[in-house]
Amino acid sequence: MRAVVYTESGDSSVLELVERDAAEPGPGEVRVRIVRAGVNPTDWKFRAGGMGELAFPEIVPGQDGSGVVDAVGPDVAGLAVGDRVWTMLAQHTRPGGTAQELVVLPLANVAALPDAASYDVGASLGVPAVTAHRALTTSEDGPDRLAPGALSDMTVLVAGGAGAVGNAAIQLARWAGATVITTVSGPEKGELARAAGAHHVVNYREVDAATAIRDLAPDGVDLVVEVAPAQNLRLDVGVIKPRGTIAIYANNGGDELTLSVRETFSTNARFQWVLLYTVGHAALRAAAEDITTAVADGGFGVGDEHGLPLHHYPLERTADAHAAVESGAVGKVLLEVADA
Repeated sequence: MRAVVYTESGDSSVLELVERDAAEPGPGEVRVRIVRAGVNPTDWKFRAGGMGELAFPEIVPGQDGSGVVDAVGPDVAGLAVGDRVWTMLAQHTRPGGTAQELVVLPLANVAALPDAASYDVGASLGVPAVTAHRALTTSEDGPDRLAPGALSDMTVLVAGGAGAVGNAAIQLARWAGATVITTVSGPEKGELARAAGAHHVVNYREVDAATAIRDLAPDGVDLVVEVAPAQNLRLDVGVIKPRGTIAIYANNGGDELTLSVRETFSTNARFQWVLLYTVGHAALRAAAEDITTAVADGGFGVGDEHGLPLHHYPLERTADAHAAVESGAVGKVLLEVADA
């Protein structure tokens, strides 16, 4: 089978297309024939050495993908050969990710892909949607699961609504009944956020964001999904409702931030740090179940009409796909691994 690998840290030129023998699934594992693979910022950051030394001598990148179950190991229940699936955290604790034709994964890292959903949708879930789900389900006064109506009467502020996680947060929050406000840096990104389902879009380069958000939510927002805390935390503290939650999942814009103790503790707000790789099994399974339900219900989609433009690359151009993500491509970058 074809696989993309790297054996040393570096830029995208360290990626190499090779032939490898397919592994057999063990107890509690399934083998998936990958049709589409998603590329996320963590993929190039791991490859570039930004997450430390390589955990394995040879690594196949890719956390996310979609395809068809090709084989099952002993003690597997709930999935069978021929089932359509999507994957999450494929390359977290093992060397083989989704940038290959066949990948063996624990059953816990695989979820059924609804019949009406495309493989593009399936490969776009994983990191973005599970991160968004976690951010939306950690509020003191909010739900720990998502479903239609679960976020009714709540106002969610999504920072960076044109990004992949921001897009997923908008779509899932809207599906769950929230009023969604998002901040963007320009009109084109604003149109993407509206396509995703945001009720209100605030261009922070044209207006005072805090004033605009307070005009839309005079009592404050219940939850912030934050991508750039170093830049936005003062804004978040200024618009958060008492007992609200600021869920931080990335460090775009800088690694350091300063908090005013009095200004911050007077909000009674909760700061929730979201790192997908250590959220725990229960949170991952809850996310997989709720996201799959949202997809089946038409609550999550991809493409321009859903505010998430798609950029396709063949497997042999994985280096170009990594470079596109690293340079800030707007939308979702996918690898075409096999024909659907």
